[in-house]
Amino acid sequence: MSSSVRASHLLIKHSGSRRLASWRDPDGERIRATDKSDAIAQLKAIRERIVSGEVTFADAATELSDCSSARNGGDLGHFTRGQMQKPFEDATFALAVGDLSDVVDTDSGVHIILRTA
Repeated sequence: MSSSVRASHLLIKHSGSRRLASWRDPDGERIRATDKSDAIAQLKAIRERIVSGEVTFADAATELSDCSSARNGGDLGHFTRGQMQKPFEDATFALAVGDLSDVVDTDSGVHIILRTA
């Protein structure tokens, strides 16, 4: 079992997220107006665009992610167990390198994760 992984992610925050603001939405207006089911629907649509080759993961993350990692195409760098929220960590460690997750729900919002190493 690998002791560290490297991953990129795309985060969509919603009204139930623990912080109701992001670099894309500093006042949190869009986030407060987005319920969890809408956030999941948005994320699934983005995932389909990535899988179909319409857009790269990095470009989608740069344009659409609520995480500040968007400026790096969603890249979070290397991390080990215990550094991320457990659902995120578990999903990332379960992926093979190059695999894209389904929707992963955390206190921060909903994510898709691309394991890169």
